[in-house]
Amino acid sequence: MERGCVGIDIGGTSVKLGMFDEEGTLLEKWSIPTNRNQNGAEIIPDIAASVSRKLNQLEVNPAHLTGIGVGVPGQVSEDGMVLLAENLGWKNVPLMRELSERTGLPVCAENDANLAALGESWKGSAGHCHSMMFVTLGTGIGCGIVVKGQILTGVHGAAGEIGHMHAEDHMPEQCVCGKYGCLEQLASATGLRWMGERALERSTKPSLLREGEVSAKTIFEAAGKGDVLAVRVAEQFGKYLGKALADCTCVLNPEVIVIGGGVAKGGQIVLDYIEKYYRQYAYQPFGETKLKLASLGNDAGIYGAARLAITSESLIKQVQ
Repeated sequence: MERGCVGIDIGGTSVKLGMFDEEGTLLEKWSIPTNRNQNGAEIIPDIAASVSRKLNQLEVNPAHLTGIGVGVPGQVSEDGMVLLAENLGWKNVPLMRELSERTGLPVCAENDANLAALGESWKGSAGHCHSMMFVTLGTGIGCGIVVKGQILTGVHGAAGEIGHMHAEDHMPEQCVCGKYGCLEQLASATGLRWMGERALERSTKPSLLREGEVSAKTIFEAAGKGDVLAVRVAEQFGKYLGKALADCTCVLNPEVIVIGGGVAKGGQIVLDYIEKYYRQYAYQPFGETKLKLASLGNDAGIYGAARLAITSESLIKQVQ
């Protein structure tokens, strides 16, 4: 490998890592658990140690790497400071500086949903599109926006935080952000489980969901089999998310909306519920906006991180 980089996607459960060449070919990928103890104090040391082990294992000379790109589930400033990442327990964490010091490599960082969007627009479902939104449905909800190959970050790096759009006035539970009724409380994997469990508590009707764990996966599997209660939950999910996306397109008017993350592993049935309500609520000129499932799966984030590492002007300056 003449030149390459490392792409990293930090998630609430695991950290995904990938070794890429400069053309964007994924050469090796691996993962480590996310240690969220002590407000995530060991996450950066764990990543640095894992990168070092992999470079030694693959006999890669660090001098051949452009550097490291990192996606974080939260707000990231231009200088690589993680301002807030609730799911990791991070607040004002100097990710870029600390990881660079520990690995000896240049580091650039960005919001994980932004990088997943960049990955899908580079090597995935939105390739060659003028503009796109990439919505990630996992523990929470993230959204990255790419216009003409550039990430739309916003003044505080928080553009695309659609998970914290207000979606429900009568939400008894508090969101991790401190508010009530956020979209991700209802249309994420966590939200689907909550709605499913609540539906079971309120109904005495038989359901496949009573036979085991209630999750996004089991809800859509049961809905696909016609389970009445599961269908009701899937419809609620589709309405919340479809309406929110319809509202977003009034501002952004993207060419395509790509749906990814763990919930999207349910496949076409997940997209169908979202699209049903998106078409119902969308302003007429945006009614034909394309909705697609992500094609890179859980690798979208590391592809985007690699793309950031390859193209980042700040990282290139560090190398020079």
